[in-house]
Amino acid sequence: MSKESTQTFRCSHKPTWCPGCGDYGVLNGVERAMAEFGRPPHEIAVVAGIGCSSRMPFFLSTYGFHAVHGRGLCVATGLKTARPELTVIAVGGDGDALAIGGNHFFHAMRRNVDLTYILMDNQIYGMTKGQTAPTSGHGIRTKSTPHGNPDMPVDPVWVALSSGATYVAQGLSSNPKQVAELVLGGLLHRGMAFINVLSPCVTFHKDVNKDTLKAASSELPAGHDVTSRGAALNVLIEADGSYPLGLIYKDPASKPFDERVASTFSARAESRTVIESLVASYA
Repeated sequence: MSKESTQTFRCSHKPTWCPGCGDYGVLNGVERAMAEFGRPPHEIAVVAGIGCSSRMPFFLSTYGFHAVHGRGLCVATGLKTARPELTVIAVGGDGDALAIGGNHFFHAMRRNVDLTYILMDNQIYGMTKGQTAPTSGHGIRTKSTPHGNPDMPVDPVWVALSSGATYVAQGLSSNPKQVAELVLGGLLHRGMAFINVLSPCVTFHKDVNKDTLKAASSELPAGHDVTSRGAALNVLIEADGSYPLGLIYKDPASKPFDERVASTFSARAESRTVIESLVASYA
């Protein structure tokens, strides 16, 4: 991919993340994917909530919307339903997506909304300077859990897959090429595409970095059937705490939410026409 094609999606605002933040790699991968996807910036909208990762729309030349905390998926759902011709991308962090936005996460997945949702998972609250997040490991000491985190971490991939997402993948921010391939696959997919990107916070969660995440990751088993939800769930069960990387599940027969909404209203309109005709015939 040429450097020139990637730069067309970068606006004049320079990224303001901490030096070494994994989100730079995610931004790089998203830009590559959009360039390969081929749609112009004015036909793409990027919607975000609140948090470090949710700054991404600021740095892109596409349309952008900065929603309130945890509500990015609500706005993205409404936008895609009202304007199905647009390509809609939603971005967020693990706190934005799975804490205050957890209920919206579940419903967006089960509705199979035709959008690509990129979760930048740093396992900490970074913007508020280092509190425990839903994906934080058990026992870690943070500003909000000085004696150790008593909770078990949420697995975003498991939640997305079991809730009904029809494209589920996981990558490392330290591998922008991999991120680009997974995001591009999501953009081409009709339905909810969820990509969890392990993106370390080097400022407030120094024990988790690109090297520890890479060491804790695993490749998908040879011959893995990405079209089988059961096989995908089995991959997560057998991962035993590691992070399986790549395309984990894809439903080739997915029917997205906006199509179902359109067909529902079309059926209602046809029914109304028939009723009006019957009423007119008896007038």
